[in-house]
Amino acid sequence: MKPIKIMFWSTLLLPVLFWRMADAFPATPGWFVWRPAVVQLSGILAIGVMSLAMLLALRPVWLEEKLNGLDKMYRLHKWLGISALALGLLHWWWAQGTKWMVDWGWLVKPERKMRPPAEPGMVEALLDSWHQPAEVVGEWAFYVALILLVLALVKRFPYRIFAKTHTILAALYLLLAWHSLVLLRRAYWAQPIGWLVALCLVAGSLAALLILFRRTGHRRKVKGQVAALEQDREGDTLRVEVELAHGWQGHESGQFAFVTSDKKEGAHPYTIATAWNEKTRRLAFVIKALGDHTRELPETLRVGHPVTVEGPYGCFTFDGAAKRQIWIGAGIGITPFLARLQTLRENPDGRAITLFHPVGAAAESLESLKTEAAAAGVEAHILISPRDGFLTGDRIRAAVPDWKEASLWFCGPAGFGKALKADFMAQGLSPDAFHQELFEMR
Repeated sequence: MKPIKIMFWSTLLLPVLFWRMADAFPATPGWFVWRPAVVQLSGILAIGVMSLAMLLALRPVWLEEKLNGLDKMYRLHKWLGISALALGLLHWWWAQGTKWMVDWGWLVKPERKMRPPAEPGMVEALLDSWHQPAEVVGEWAFYVALILLVLALVKRFPYRIFAKTHTILAALYLLLAWHSLVLLRRAYWAQPIGWLVALCLVAGSLAALLILFRRTGHRRKVKGQVAALEQDREGDTLRVEVELAHGWQGHESGQFAFVTSDKKEGAHPYTIATAWNEKTRRLAFVIKALGDHTRELPETLRVGHPVTVEGPYGCFTFDGAAKRQIWIGAGIGITPFLARLQTLRENPDGRAITLFHPVGAAAESLESLKTEAAAAGVEAHILISPRDGFLTGDRIRAAVPDWKEASLWFCGPAGFGKALKADFMAQGLSPDAFHQELFEMR
């Protein structure tokens, strides 16, 4: 099982196991009989996945290697957000919806048994006084979070607005953390489930505060300025060279960075298209016009324009024991391979490498790609689809007879990569031999 799946299911199953050690569903069925247990367990699970999502939003480098890259971490972050949405709805319905169902006549509320009040301590008295406010705050924080989480899943929602509204979730998390602290069953705090919730609340709250104070990735940020700009004739691709101040620790071919050229727009991730040279201290990014921001860059960027670069991130670094590699860079997905070609030109690694680059139209850059590949000792197949047809698994296997001994490195449209992986796995390739950059940050 992949590391992100292991972490995802562990985040759900471990709290259930700990909760079962402290509590259980009553043997007698019934909505009101089960309601306290469902409300507590769903709330614990919801705050657990939200806490991990907060931690991942900080882009912790120490988790990258364990989860195979920041792109995979963001995929986990998305799953956690969807899970928080589902669990939050479940928690809200059993807590709030129950009152509505009683009002609608769907349920009959049983008479509450009076118990002699216990003498509360100072902490218990304080928590009791916060009980009603915590319910109200939690309910309204959930409504706002529900709207923001749904918007985050809508790809057409503009990135600049998404980035700003997504930060609000950190503030909402703090309100929901307080809600959980006040309303968690008191008996749990002395047991493993309580310790786990406390750990989640502390870690998630610290992460939320760092996000709100804009400390995400602050140790990996370096100032720089635009050193060169080059736009292709078609006008949809812009090559940006950035000269960095001291502080950049270098990067591996295939990694990416977050670049901020406009504080109002925020940071955008781009794959680094050059190897690192300490003498020139330059990075290049090849940016395709895919949205409002990237389409406006040729007009807004000028040589000397200040930028901030944060990184490097990613584990798409061409490692592994296989002496044979197959590279597939579809469209703008060629970018990580450009950096690797530069590295191999200076430092060959002895591998036999075949590169496939399918594109929709001829361009000037294709000739320079051929030259770069030849200089690096890489066999290049450039396919212009109107002329050469589409790239398929059969075409790759025909061109590379020893493909079963190879590792495949794919960067390009996610659907194309998924189809290629399924095709090669059906022919006997190990899933571990297929490496794909999941370049989706939302």
